Amino acid sequence: MNDLDPVASFAALLTDEGRALLDEVRGTEPARELAVATRLRRDHPAGLVSAALAQARLRQRAAAKFGADAERMFFTPDGVEQATRTAVADHRARRFRELGAGSVADLCCGIGGDAIALARAGVRVLAVDRSPLTCAVARANAAALGLEDLIEVREGDVADVDASGYDAVFVDPARRGGRGRIFDPEAYSPPLSWAVAAAREAPRAALKIAPGVPHEAVPAEAEAEWVSDGGDVKEAVLWFGTEPGLVRATLLPGPRALTGRGLPDPAVRPPGRYLYEPDGAVVRAHLVAEAAAELDGGLLDETIAYVTADTLRPTPYATAYEITDVLPFNVKRLRRYRARRGGRGQGPRSPAGPRCGS
Repeated sequence: MNDLDPVASFAALLTDEGRALLDEVRGTEPARELAVATRLRRDHPAGLVSAALAQARLRQRAAAKFGADAERMFFTPDGVEQATRTAVADHRARRFRELGAGSVADLCCGIGGDAIALARAGVRVLAVDRSPLTCAVARANAAALGLEDLIEVREGDVADVDASGYDAVFVDPARRGGRGRIFDPEAYSPPLSWAVAAAREAPRAALKIAPGVPHEAVPAEAEAEWVSDGGDVKEAVLWFGTEPGLVRATLLPGPRALTGRGLPDPAVRPPGRYLYEPDGAVVRAHLVAEAAAELDGGLLDETIAYVTADTLRPTPYATAYEITDVLPFNVKRLRRYRARRGGRGQGPRSPAGPRCGS
């Protein structure tokens, strides 16, 4: 095995010897890695042992996104970081199926997270990436999960792919570079403008982008969806071939979807009995007004997305807190108040959730 060739190093993990090593190092704790490596190198090539231990670490990290599948899958460091978590990928795959897509060209497929979700939804997938190692990993993942009949992995430049034979296109541009996260959509790889052009040529399309994208950058003919999972905002998606101009906040699990109605900003009002903190996807989608309308509430301040109301109304789009006291903002007074209330305030919980001062 050539230790300098990442593709050859990865291929060695797919051999009988490599798979046996992966089974042996599964669950190895970081503090034991050196001892385990020293023992295994007596009978196996040092490079293969290192690759197996590195893959074991990646699988442990990937469990947060892929659950039990992570133990059967293969990863690269960038692949773990950039892959879509299963719950989000499954939601997108369901939307493609609901739109009638039986085949999808997955451009910039990475290690195959979205391709796997699409295939499990019964969609035929062409998965394309320009990295030989990433393609090898995606191909191994399709085989490991028994989906190789539905997923074709192709190495190449996405700009050269003819997607005309597919019902839909999905593009997930790389948003990380040598210096970390990329915030300029035109610095994505490929640039957002290229992805939008590709989407316009397809019957249906979805473009995964960073959730902080400016609303002004959303094309007029696209639907913009912000997705959160367990309260954490994960991504924004531009959908083509759906409802132009629609803005949606999707909350997982569920899914629960709040759509824009073009409501004006809620009025600022004095604190009521309850404070509502909207889900991050609602805030990112600029749908605080829609959430406030459901609660018959107003804003505490025009610059902060906190809603206040006089009544408690269960809603999936915001977390509710009972307001117990209203104080002017003064750090010393707040500290004294906190001390009087018993440090961090471990009082009884209201039906709305944790009690809090405002």
